[in-house]
Amino acid sequence: MLTNVASVLAGLIGVGIIFMGARAFWAPQAAVGFGIPGTRTEDPDFRAWLSVKAVRDMASGVFVLILLAGATPQLLGWFMLAATCVPVGDALIVLRGNGPKAAVYGIHGATAVVMLVISVLLLVG
Repeated sequence: MLTNVASVLAGLIGVGIIFMGARAFWAPQAAVGFGIPGTRTEDPDFRAWLSVKAVRDMASGVFVLILLAGATPQLLGWFMLAATCVPVGDALIVLRGNGPKAAVYGIHGATAVVMLVISVLLLVG
């Protein structure tokens, strides 16, 4: 039962990451809400960086869906555990850049905690 719940949540994380990556192409101004102060979304250099990040986000979401479809819950759990480093790193980047604490803890920190819980549920289930 818990493995099924964790699998559904992992799938939602995967779809969410794909959506966030794709959104960077049609709404780059949304990147401002992730906590980096002074983000100039009209800057071509920033848009190029954001496009690279977007492709990587979408690929990460596809990895989750591939593992969800074809691997064991334990392998998905290990992947999700490793991928938890991404929102932790994002939180540290925003914190170091004097970004809003709401983004540090409310977006990135909360995502890391949810991913950690999903990982544990998949690994012990």
